[in-house]
Amino acid sequence: MAYLNANIPPIYCKIKKEYLYDLKEHYGESEECVVFGITSITGRAILFNIMLPNGACFWRLPIAAFFQKSHDRADVPNMQTHELELWNCFSYYPSVHCFDWLDGLKGKFLGLDKKFYHGEYLFTIDWGHPENNILNTEHSEIPQEHKCAHILALANGNYAAQPNNRILWHVNSYTTDNSWPDYKVQTTVWDAENNDMVTEDTDKMFYEMEEIKDNKRTYTKYKEYADDMSFENDGKKND
Repeated sequence: MAYLNANIPPIYCKIKKEYLYDLKEHYGESEECVVFGITSITGRAILFNIMLPNGACFWRLPIAAFFQKSHDRADVPNMQTHELELWNCFSYYPSVHCFDWLDGLKGKFLGLDKKFYHGEYLFTIDWGHPENNILNTEHSEIPQEHKCAHILALANGNYAAQPNNRILWHVNSYTTDNSWPDYKVQTTVWDAENNDMVTEDTDKMFYEMEEIKDNKRTYTKYKEYADDMSFENDGKKND
């Protein structure tokens, strides 16, 4: 897992030129670029790092700064960052992966305007916490708070970063159910070892697993307690 910066599959696209001038000039213009990395800062939008045809690199631009190379800028809807990306980064430690099952799949996400936007999968960004010796003040590993970000090339020319609970994918031979899911948020922390089993206390490679036996003594009547404690009175039980 990377800290702060991470590689991504290169995206040859165009950048809205005003983002190269601090949003102060060159509105309506664009030029080609290659997006090759991301920067992940807790509480900020995913930031993208690029190279331009003149050899210059430009760092930390939002997803709204880019559109697809095959589109003319005038034809691409001017969507804002919060419309394209629902959540900020969940930690300084991003993971970038391209899942084979999703690679090249098309799908649709439900936007804040309650409209569906269609697009094609590119790769996924996820977040975690690196080690126990670093104080964890983030939300990346809290089940009900965690989100990943699937990067999509939208049919309208924009790019988007959306979580699982906003996207429905389309697989010709599999996704035949057209209903909108009503699943519940996952709140359980799954733990395979937090149970009543213990390993056999030997050096055997193929050891046995046993359930912990509860040897605690419980009593429903005082006389049962007195009889059990009779060893303290020379073995004589009280009537």
